[in-house]
Amino acid sequence: MNKLSDYDGPVLEIDKLSISFFTRLREIPAVMDFSVSVQPGEAVGLVGESGCGKSTVALGVMQDLGKNGRIVGGSIKFKGRDLAEMSREELRDIRGNEIAMIYQEPMASLNPAMKIGRQLMEVPMIHEGVSEKEAHARALEVVTDVRLPDPERMLNSYPHQLSGGQQQRIVIAMALMSKPSLLILDEPTTALDVTVEAAVVELVRDLGKKYGTSMLFISHNLGLILETCDRLCVMYSGEAVERGSIADVFDEMQHPYTQALFRSIPLPGADKNAHPLVAIPGNFPLPHERPPGCNFGPRCDYFEAGRCDQGQIQMADVAGNDRHATRCLRYQEIDWNAPIVVGDQTEKTKPGEVVLKIDNLKKYYEVAANALFGGGVKKVVKANETLSFEARESETLAIVGESGCGKSTFAKVLMGLETATEGEILLDGKNIEQTAIEARNTQTVSDVQMVFQNPFDTLNPSMTVGRQIIRALEIFDIGDTDQDRKQRMLELLDLVKLPRAFAERMPRQLSGGQKQRVGIARAFSGGARIVVADEPVSALDVSVQAAVTDLLMEIQRTEKTTLLFISHDLSIVRYLSDRVMVMYLGHVVELGDTDQVFSPPYHPYTEALLSAVPIADTSIEKEHIVLEGDIPSAMDPPSGCPFQTRCRWKGEVAGGLCDQEVPPTRTLEAGHQIKCHLSDEVLERMQPVIKLAAE
Repeated sequence: MNKLSDYDGPVLEIDKLSISFFTRLREIPAVMDFSVSVQPGEAVGLVGESGCGKSTVALGVMQDLGKNGRIVGGSIKFKGRDLAEMSREELRDIRGNEIAMIYQEPMASLNPAMKIGRQLMEVPMIHEGVSEKEAHARALEVVTDVRLPDPERMLNSYPHQLSGGQQQRIVIAMALMSKPSLLILDEPTTALDVTVEAAVVELVRDLGKKYGTSMLFISHNLGLILETCDRLCVMYSGEAVERGSIADVFDEMQHPYTQALFRSIPLPGADKNAHPLVAIPGNFPLPHERPPGCNFGPRCDYFEAGRCDQGQIQMADVAGNDRHATRCLRYQEIDWNAPIVVGDQTEKTKPGEVVLKIDNLKKYYEVAANALFGGGVKKVVKANETLSFEARESETLAIVGESGCGKSTFAKVLMGLETATEGEILLDGKNIEQTAIEARNTQTVSDVQMVFQNPFDTLNPSMTVGRQIIRALEIFDIGDTDQDRKQRMLELLDLVKLPRAFAERMPRQLSGGQKQRVGIARAFSGGARIVVADEPVSALDVSVQAAVTDLLMEIQRTEKTTLLFISHDLSIVRYLSDRVMVMYLGHVVELGDTDQVFSPPYHPYTEALLSAVPIADTSIEKEHIVLEGDIPSAMDPPSGCPFQTRCRWKGEVAGGLCDQEVPPTRTLEAGHQIKCHLSDEVLERMQPVIKLAAE
């Protein structure tokens, strides 16, 4: 095969590609009439919701569609050669050597029984026949390139000895071992924490430039695409609906679906009361139930009967822009700058009495130091360290932090799935921290409910939706007769905006967003005082997130519920929370109302979190802060301040205080709390991390 230097056309050229999967019943078209090209050294983003065909396109490029999948039209050319016409030997040479792919889940690409070094060395030894010594030198070079500490130790480790972020870096190193011409990244950062994601994204961008690699970056996160790509292609239901440069598509969008996507994500300036998000109406069509004409037609604000529902709609070039095209018949007639029809504006609710008071809560676990064999010394994991805060009626308190910070442990103690080691949890003035859930009375159980991250795991697959809600009502002693409970169940379906006919459906017949609505109906069925929402929208598509978030807000307003919203996504936290609590390694490092936490002075960790969140807005400028290293283990936390190993402000504190003492919690103005050794003068020097480019 020629390497890139011998060929000057597009590295990848997909032209009118159609891919179908064949079942015994029917042909299911997964991708139709899809075209995109990637030039040398260019990064192209592929954006769309789950089920739109992004990964199918990637598997088509890898010629890995399984026995049911088939390319039924169009072509995929790599450096001018049609991949479908290559022999199996030629394809094997290209895969991993010229075209490499990085998957969403790093462990899918790593052999758990083989040391990292061996796995990396295999790539050049198999593809290029280099010696073991040269392969080892190259492995050491790429592990250094992907900024992993102590590269020699990394090469001698097994995958399970690395954190998720380190594993993903090794997978990126493996993909870059043979300096491929094309790198396909399929949601490579979804499983990572946001500060680790920021470091990995910066890494991918820098390495792309260093190696001159072209990239096809698949994601549902528009902010990530903005930060990593030169151009993007928006997909909906198997088709490309808009293509162009980042600036053209973000600032001069020409397709109603692209516009609808942007309206459903919380950008700076969105506000749950004054500027609510606009959810996309209806549901994503199943592949064998697509509408005639435009696939987006039934959900489009600009749909015109007799025109938009006729025949195949082709991509049209947008005049005056850089290779900008749209699949919309009406794009020249639509006023793209018209103001959004604002959703129902609501009054900001005033928080009521204190419902929940947490005072110096601690939760420690004892674990064996040698977890594999269970013997030896016991170690203490300090999952929660002196948590103190209050939550009021009708208030949304966001609990923010990355994995391992103690958010979910706190939720378990509050729910009664665990009991506290020390401290108090007062619900309406009554202590519940030592009462396990089986010992709690019905009233307490119904008062504190939870909406989980993954709606698929929380519903019984063999019970109808209606029966699952009625079961909750029975447990909470609600309703005198079966008829009363059935009536209440139907009212709960109305509350979460699901058709009453869904009562007879099984969970498998529901989409992810619909399942999450059932979970919400169940949580609110007993008139809950407090609902703990643990990442309730992170498993859902962007357009569904807006609808589910607004639903939670609406129910909260009518029921006067206290909502504890656990998340790592600061965009959504800024949009819906009244107060924010930031956690790091078991400690509350910052607590204040939303405006206080999102404007300086910040705790240094909050500052890094704000910088790490990708924002899909070209008018935003962010200060670039990339944290070194990973979050330390709660089993072996650093001495002194828990954040000191990664803090960029540490040099401002004299006498090594950060290494020696846990900082005291101090209150700045208006009840804003920060747990940090930095002096008031230093805090006052902090600049905003996120600002409009015009500012």
